[in-house]
Amino acid sequence: MTDILALFDLDRTLVPHDTDEQWIEFLLERGKLDRGAFDAANRDLVARYDRGEAGGFEFTEFYLSTLVPFSVDELAMLHSDFMRERGLPSIPVAARDLIAKHRRLGHFMVLTTATSRFLTAPVARALGFENYIATEPEMKDGRYTGRVAGTPNMREGKVERLLDWLADRDMKLSDFRESWFY
Repeated sequence: MTDILALFDLDRTLVPHDTDEQWIEFLLERGKLDRGAFDAANRDLVARYDRGEAGGFEFTEFYLSTLVPFSVDELAMLHSDFMRERGLPSIPVAARDLIAKHRRLGHFMVLTTATSRFLTAPVARALGFENYIATEPEMKDGRYTGRVAGTPNMREGKVERLLDWLADRDMKLSDFRESWFY
């Protein structure tokens, strides 16, 4: 194992947008969500979150609620279209080059994102990340519940989840001589 850790955030770091917001816009354009109700709720939540008035669970579960109305099969079709039309084409060359640089240098790389695994797993695969931490959406009886399973991978939860993830692999931050955070 290398002694250099490179951690990459996804939204507004490797990609120029917020993936949850892109997903909502995609669903709105297809008439899968009520634009009037959802737009207003989304603007309010983002503003409150930016002011520190909305917490990680509320923020995350708002976006996870978009999965609830659909069966797993419906979501698979929607998600495939979303990734083909928006997710994968939005990855800038500069992001791919940065990742390639760290890979060439042999750094231990981890993609860590607040956005749900449902939305971001294909992006992680497309970027070649073997190590990937995301917010986990809860499923019950084969359907998404709109709730978070465990701790959202955001703010202080991102550090907690990273430390737990490393510990599960018998590693800790102090094992690395140097760390890069994007």
